[in-house]
Amino acid sequence: MKGKRTDVGKSGCGIARALQVVGDWWSLLIVRDAFSGRRRFSEFQKNLGLAKNILSVRLRKLVEEGIFTVQPDPDSALSHLYVLTPKGQQLGVILVALWQWGEENCFAPGELKYRMVDTLNRQPLTKLQLAAQDGRILGLQDFRVKARHE
Repeated sequence: MKGKRTDVGKSGCGIARALQVVGDWWSLLIVRDAFSGRRRFSEFQKNLGLAKNILSVRLRKLVEEGIFTVQPDPDSALSHLYVLTPKGQQLGVILVALWQWGEENCFAPGELKYRMVDTLNRQPLTKLQLAAQDGRILGLQDFRVKARHE
């Protein structure tokens, strides 16, 4: 028997709150597809192979959370478009980080069929790095979470 999900929307942790908004893999794949130019329900459904009722629930939540806005479809009076908001566009960095982690950790040599490239010169993206405010590149031991009043 599946238990009800714990609501972490009031947590003091930024990761927990972010996962409350986009914490299931379907939601992130929908956002990924939006970055690939998909905007119609039918396009998401066809590409993801997701049941229409599940896709509908995920899209509704993403709209409620301000990740997408719904706009009229100029090509059809019967449908509408799901367009990423600035808040939704900020998830692009998260998707790139997941992509890069996946490339490094989830593929056997020679198995990777796609790569993420910049649109200007078609070269692979530089691996994302953490940087301090003064520009220093940080290693995993060079940062921590602290209370605001510390």
